[in-house]
Amino acid sequence: MKKVAFYTLGCKLNYSETSTISRLFEEKGHKKVDFTDTPDIFIINTCSVTENADKKCHKIVREARSISPDAYVAIIGCYAQLKPKEIAEIPGVDAVLGAAEKFRLVELLDGFVRQPQAQVFASDIEKANRFNTSYSLHDRTRTFLKVQDGCDYSCTFCTIPLARGNSRSDSIANIVKTAEEIATTEVREIVLTGVNTGDFGLQEGKRVERFVDLIKALDQVEGIDRFRISSIEPNLLTDEIIAFVSQSQRFVPHFHIPLQSGSNKVLKLMKRRYLRELYHDRVNTIKSRMPHCCIGVDVIVGFPGETDEDFLETYQFLNELNISYLHVFTYSERENTPAASMSGKVPAHVRAERSKMLHILSDKKRRKFYEENLEREATVLFENDVEEGMMHGFTENYIRVVAKYDPVLVNELRKVKLLQIQAKGLVEVEDAVSEVHLH
Repeated sequence: MKKVAFYTLGCKLNYSETSTISRLFEEKGHKKVDFTDTPDIFIINTCSVTENADKKCHKIVREARSISPDAYVAIIGCYAQLKPKEIAEIPGVDAVLGAAEKFRLVELLDGFVRQPQAQVFASDIEKANRFNTSYSLHDRTRTFLKVQDGCDYSCTFCTIPLARGNSRSDSIANIVKTAEEIATTEVREIVLTGVNTGDFGLQEGKRVERFVDLIKALDQVEGIDRFRISSIEPNLLTDEIIAFVSQSQRFVPHFHIPLQSGSNKVLKLMKRRYLRELYHDRVNTIKSRMPHCCIGVDVIVGFPGETDEDFLETYQFLNELNISYLHVFTYSERENTPAASMSGKVPAHVRAERSKMLHILSDKKRRKFYEENLEREATVLFENDVEEGMMHGFTENYIRVVAKYDPVLVNELRKVKLLQIQAKGLVEVEDAVSEVHLH
């Protein structure tokens, strides 16, 4: 039996996959341990979206080596698919596995014996055509369940299609079965995740099922109180999906919808599949059906060709839009993407300034959204994170609340009244008394 430690960079999808790979090790009799617990094997799951992916990878490998000088170090994930040879040359790396190989690493690296040279198992991305069911189980309150992988879109700033391959999905029947398995644990909330979640339904290149039918099927799963959609493209967020969520008992009123820019000129440069008018319409449709729905937005600042006027257009668009918070990304060049060779490069200090403006706007939007919900009754799922005698949780519409710690409340759903916003920007609630049973 060997001790195995995992480190994950990047998105929720990566976390769900790391969690699943860790269970493959446990099935073989290995023991999962903390990174600092002198492991025999380190598995580092990398990301290509974050800037400085290579620096982070180098740093984590160095740390691993200092903790366990003789341990076996394997690198998987998006960065491993994009630059396997480069990673293999990092001192201290024993193996690199690409997208098609990472779920077979227990068999491919049989015995985990260090070789003089790093082993590379990375085939062309076309070979990454199987769907591997994945879900996280490290946090008992909620689970991230992968329903879709890969992407057929060709946004000019993105390396994901190169790192994860074509869009492909699990079947509705399989996902329902997995959700039923998860329901036998203590998990109360499942977050549906994917690279392009709304594109769910492609199997072997053919569209055989639809996302709206998946959520209708999951809505019937007993034992899970909440389902949340992690992120969905505006052009795939149909009236039918919005209408279904608005009357569902289990799907919560919270959408995270990537925008990337509020300027049609920039959206076209990005090769996004919609214009701002469609985005505006999606937000209005949601709010007309669910006035207290939480809407999160992804936005990129400093994309090549984004002038001051284009940015101000984005700022105004977001300022006037009835949304709840922003995830702001500062554009950074990615090799092998069309955007990397576009003209009109925005200076780093301008990118930083624009990012700061949108972060401030996000804080204002979140506060306004929280204020609109004060004095309302909401359902909170309390989590096991305690700070200074206070515990936290999220309402169905993603308001972060704070209450006096009570061990009985951990992982429980409670109806509460939202009282006031405290100094740290969280919402204080009245004593959480009434239990909620949805199943």
